[in-house]
Amino acid sequence: MTATTQPPFQTSADSLDPTDWNSVRQMGHRMLDDMVDMLAGLREAPVWQPMPPAARQALRGGALPTEPGDLDAVYQDFQTLVQPYGSGNSHPRFMGWVQGGGNPVGMLAELLAAATNPNLGGRDHAPIEVERQVIRWAAEMLGFPQDASGVLVTGTSMANLIAVLVARTRALGTDVRRTGLQGRRLVAYTSVEAHNCVARAMDMAGLGSDALRLIGVDAQHRIDLHALQAAIAQDTAAGLHPFMVVGCAGTVDTGAVDDLSALAALARTQGLWFHVDAAYGALAMLSPAQRPLVQGLSEADSVAFDFHKWAQVPYDAGCIVVRDAALHAATFASQPAYLQRSVRGMAGNQPWPTDFGPDLSRGFRALKVWMTLKTYGAAKLGQVVAHNCSLAQHLARCVDAEPQLERLAPVTLNVVCFRVKAPGVDLDALNADIVADVQESGVAVSSTTRIGGVLAIRVALVNHRTRQEDLQMLLDAVLAAAQQRLASA
Repeated sequence: MTATTQPPFQTSADSLDPTDWNSVRQMGHRMLDDMVDMLAGLREAPVWQPMPPAARQALRGGALPTEPGDLDAVYQDFQTLVQPYGSGNSHPRFMGWVQGGGNPVGMLAELLAAATNPNLGGRDHAPIEVERQVIRWAAEMLGFPQDASGVLVTGTSMANLIAVLVARTRALGTDVRRTGLQGRRLVAYTSVEAHNCVARAMDMAGLGSDALRLIGVDAQHRIDLHALQAAIAQDTAAGLHPFMVVGCAGTVDTGAVDDLSALAALARTQGLWFHVDAAYGALAMLSPAQRPLVQGLSEADSVAFDFHKWAQVPYDAGCIVVRDAALHAATFASQPAYLQRSVRGMAGNQPWPTDFGPDLSRGFRALKVWMTLKTYGAAKLGQVVAHNCSLAQHLARCVDAEPQLERLAPVTLNVVCFRVKAPGVDLDALNADIVADVQESGVAVSSTTRIGGVLAIRVALVNHRTRQEDLQMLLDAVLAAAQQRLASA
């Protein structure tokens, strides 16, 4: 029987459950087998391939389904329209952006989380304790006290917003939640290399992105401390209210790490909230070789990071940890009648995760973090960090040894920025075309950014599956694409 003639998914008359649970079991086994085969065969598959017009149109067209369909046909649509055309970040030669590769244990955890289907906004149930244990482990990793608070979120973008809001509460008091800013002008500081989500957090917090001062960097791409001090003094003299400084532990463009200990000392002296965007750099705390690079992280007032980057947890699994749990709760907690707490029954077990962030409806993302950490262990994840950083140094040496390539930034952690050189051509256009050519070949994915005003090929090494041979394949593909472009110029 073909997919078009299959009977619809048979459900019970009074629910969405099937009339035949064994059919769901068989389909589930088939899907799991297919996904395990996919992960096992990643290295032989293309990293990325553009969607054919017919596949794209199939997903853009069609009306809302109103009648029951066949689950087997739906799964076939997934296999033909979706699975082959993902971003490819699980692949060992995906090196374009700082995205983790996921792991098979996390994949299985997602199945368990979806089956149990808890809402982790609050109330008294075991999944809440799983998230609390994950937060305690995160605090331990960062060198924070065990009574620090935290919550799992979609990613560091949301975590940075939470940090800005907590810092705003510290600066203006809890009345700001009711009365707003009332004309008070808060200003914050970070480096020009900070992720744009910090500016967006200022925007969404109602402070305005113009209230974020972007401070220049030194030769190592770290925030210039003298320029920072001067900016704080200038704003204070102008009657503004400096309230926060955001350090970077692994910048998006170059992987630079600010002098976090010096920033912590400056923030204490100036009475500023010290937050660190450590989206992927936080996991360097698990690697003895890289830990000194993020010294000072444990002195922060709050840290935002992603388990779905260097910890290799499947998307999404961001985290915010705050030293002052009472201030954190004062920024978000509320108890309308339908969320009233009690000492007995399911309304107990406070504080709830919703007291530490904007979300009441929250999925069980803690389970995939918990199972990843319990299965692989922190030391193994630290080895992944060290391996990626070692690969970055190896790639930097290869770039430096190739006359046609030019490295454009120091390599601190895991990001290597370089470009192809050639006389008499527009190098920005050439390198942009090379990156696209290699992406479309399916061999490897790098990305582009700008370093010192020029376009760079950026290689971000985050995936636990990447090997030296993958770097060589990338370089060979880049040089081959350059030769082909220059020959046809």
